[in-house]
Amino acid sequence: MERKLKSWQGWGLFILAMLIVFGLGMFASSVLNRRAEIASVFNNKKTEITGIESRNEAFAANYPRNYETWLQTADTTFVSKYNSSQAVDVLEQRPNMVILWAGYAFSKDYTTPRGHSYAVVDVTRTLRTGAPMHEHEGPQPATCWSCKSPDVPRMMAELGVDGFYHKQWGALGHEIVNPIGCADCHEPENMNLHISRPALTEAFARQGRDITKASHQEMRSLVCAQCHVEYYFKGEGKYLTFPWDKGLTLEDMEKYYDEIQFTDFVHAVSKAPILKAQHPDYEIAQMGIHGQRGVSCADCHMPYISEGGVKFSDHHIQSPLAKIDRTCLVCHRESEETLRNNVYERQAKVLETRDLLEAELAKAHIEAKFAWEKGATDAQMKPVLDLIRQAQWRWDFGVASHGASFHAPQEVQRILSHGLNRALQARLKNTKVLAKLGFIGDVPMPDISTKAKAQKYIGLDMNAEEKAKDTFMKEIVPQWLKKAKEEGKIIAVK
Repeated sequence: MERKLKSWQGWGLFILAMLIVFGLGMFASSVLNRRAEIASVFNNKKTEITGIESRNEAFAANYPRNYETWLQTADTTFVSKYNSSQAVDVLEQRPNMVILWAGYAFSKDYTTPRGHSYAVVDVTRTLRTGAPMHEHEGPQPATCWSCKSPDVPRMMAELGVDGFYHKQWGALGHEIVNPIGCADCHEPENMNLHISRPALTEAFARQGRDITKASHQEMRSLVCAQCHVEYYFKGEGKYLTFPWDKGLTLEDMEKYYDEIQFTDFVHAVSKAPILKAQHPDYEIAQMGIHGQRGVSCADCHMPYISEGGVKFSDHHIQSPLAKIDRTCLVCHRESEETLRNNVYERQAKVLETRDLLEAELAKAHIEAKFAWEKGATDAQMKPVLDLIRQAQWRWDFGVASHGASFHAPQEVQRILSHGLNRALQARLKNTKVLAKLGFIGDVPMPDISTKAKAQKYIGLDMNAEEKAKDTFMKEIVPQWLKKAKEEGKIIAVK
């Protein structure tokens, strides 16, 4: 039997249909308006930009919204429970790290990273790059500039990639002057995302992958992966290389390094052959739940803003905790407080394991030194040093990655706990070596309770280091900036 709608039901369906039509109309209008405004941006450019334009200010007139938010990377006011945008002296906070990096430049100076605006300034002033008084002096290769400036692709185009890597760091001080910005990630003509450094493309090719086939969403992480990755300087030419040939896990990269017998430095205290992890942010992020579900770096670190009908990415790249309403709450439905505390809880648990590992590793290095002094042989010490190398690689891989305790907390806990296990095994084996040498008891431990005491213990003359750097900053750097300004490589000396 046919059932007729009641009068009020008919009117209800009519009103509902009208609301749906109205909503779709508004949505279509919004899309058209956005496209019109975006088109007007690209069709009414005030400046035509072609080639490699490394001066960020040159993009300001065409893309004012993006540029204005990029300028905010100079803002260092954000502070969360465990991190901030400020340059904090980590060695002062955790002096055990001085011991772990004995014999390597990081034992002199290591501060937390600031925003992209400070990339050139911070790598220039750090004690790790030394203080070259002449342009052809070291101590670091030009490869150290690779991720600091859009001037790098310009110089690679001019010198050739090999030619760039073969230069000394000080030789390009007047060329690498603009901080990380527009041309690092965008094609100047149309602002499409692009890969501006060869190392990532080369790593993909060695894996049999074509990076040009990446989707736009994948590119919103891959432009970051040009720099936020583990890498090493290969061969005498210091060729920037990603150790991804066997895969992206810690064990994959460790196997790669072991097979080619690569070592970043020999530890000044224990004599262990050490691998120095850089910042495997991309690799670890891919192992976490967000990476596995296709969330890009930009989704969380460059959330969208809608302004005047235009939707664009916020280029004030910083912690997602600074903008939870536009980052986490896009997908999650909990309160800001709940989400923030969830992050802090994960960080606290990871940091607890990190601190235990740092303490045990520092003791392992010092005890190995004691064994050498007691007359241990190379054969006796090799198993100890192998375990120290493995433990430190796991510590550094977990610690050096920015945001690792949030990106993939389970994986980082696994890595650090395996490192702790190996550090304890190294100490146990060292105890057995000492017993064979006739020593039974506790190895005397030096006072390394402060950065200064730890640096003195490993033989650093920090007064001389800081004096040389101070002279360099006052005499050489101003000459670099003056020359860059005269040659038009920077628009304004900051």
